[in-house]
Amino acid sequence: MSYTRELISKTKKESPVELRLETSQLIDLTTECLIIGVPDTDSVEPTRTELDTLIVELIESGDFKPSNGSTLVLRLQNSLSAKRLVLLGLGKPENFDALAQNEAFSGLGKLLRGLPITDAALHLKSLSNQANSPLGRLGYCIEWAQYEYTATKSKKDNKGKPEKQLATLAILGTEKQKDEVFNGIILGQGANLTRELGNLPANICTPRYLADQAVQLADRFPKLSCEVFDEDALREIGMHCLLSVSQGSEEPARFIILNYQGAKDVSSKPKVLVGKGVTFDTGGISIKGSAGMDEMKYDMCGAATVMGCMQTISEMDVDANIIGVIAAAENMPSGKATKPGDVVTTLSGKTVEILNTDAEGRLVLCDALTYVERFEPKAVIDIATLTGACLIALGRHNSGLLSTDDALADELIKIGRETGDPCWRLPIEAPYQKLLDSNFADIANIGGRDAGATTAACFLARFTEKYRWAHLDIAGTAWFSGGKAKGASGRPVPLLVSWLIK
Repeated sequence: MSYTRELISKTKKESPVELRLETSQLIDLTTECLIIGVPDTDSVEPTRTELDTLIVELIESGDFKPSNGSTLVLRLQNSLSAKRLVLLGLGKPENFDALAQNEAFSGLGKLLRGLPITDAALHLKSLSNQANSPLGRLGYCIEWAQYEYTATKSKKDNKGKPEKQLATLAILGTEKQKDEVFNGIILGQGANLTRELGNLPANICTPRYLADQAVQLADRFPKLSCEVFDEDALREIGMHCLLSVSQGSEEPARFIILNYQGAKDVSSKPKVLVGKGVTFDTGGISIKGSAGMDEMKYDMCGAATVMGCMQTISEMDVDANIIGVIAAAENMPSGKATKPGDVVTTLSGKTVEILNTDAEGRLVLCDALTYVERFEPKAVIDIATLTGACLIALGRHNSGLLSTDDALADELIKIGRETGDPCWRLPIEAPYQKLLDSNFADIANIGGRDAGATTAACFLARFTEKYRWAHLDIAGTAWFSGGKAKGASGRPVPLLVSWLIK
């Protein structure tokens, strides 16, 4: 059946980087590393101190070009109490949008990670004197850059790494600015949780492991509770479509609900996130090719995104009711596995002809999307590494967005631009629904080669008619593929957290 873990006490995990508001004058500040932003303008006066003379000389001599993301590290003598000066190029102010900020600040975060320092100071006036205030993004990128995967390594590889690690950031600014940076760090922690879950191998990060992690997350926050349904409970509820995906595996499915009750008005309707949690996807009987199959451990990045978002909004103590739902299963071929041509009944009562067992994401999601009707949600967004077709269509820059609600779609597109976590809308219109017609069931689970991302969303749309809904296909954005770059990205946590708190 199901079980619920009651909340016992509030335990808050502090950021590994501590923030301190600094009241000293810039020239008198004692720090191992002072960071100043330098825009590419005709008149360069980022600090309005004698330091500006040095900065101008470096620019005029060609030793430093303030293009976006450029850096220069100087060891200082007696002119300042700071031991090092880091100049960060911010480019042209008119071009310093969210994507440019991500590039500049992520580069800064990586630089700080590589320096042998325990503390640094951020001169916020120079880092935020552009057209828009990017301080939350600054904190996010610095925290994002500190992430390192070590969970399954026998020992940490310290070759070429400094013995000292950044532990404290002094903030030269206001208390409000400090809070903006700190909220960015909290968001970075959420994205890094998403990355860690995505990067774990599938023999560790199973549906049961995700459920355990969700329970532990709920134990940390008084406003967050967790409920987990095992396979017996899922059969009793009628979630046969979700179970059809897991039936070929030795690993049992889990259905996880994280319920955050933060609104002052307890009757406030929740926003709901639904994450696809296929912890490994072989394709089942419709088995995938072997090339790149190791990356199918990332097929649970929708679920990992929900976890990262729920941690973030709990840490921020957001004034809202938010529910995160995870449908977790492992898709394997065996003598018990679902076969092409099988017909299963969904929680909604609709029947599905499974023409391709590798189109399993929509099967685990459709039951979850039906289940969340009972929450009477303000809006629902599902997040899934759903289709290779979306990756082919949009590449790895934009997440795919499909929605039956124009206002919700427009809102997500706008927030995506603002957060540097963009999405691009694809069509979901009535003519595409015909591609899912079946002779033997109410609906087929694939619609052929044409418009694969759209027909997948059309399938989901049939289970979302009772609320506002959008679908994010993150097949191209949830992880970086191949070689040393391979690893989870943490997207679309920034987009979704911003949507949740607005």
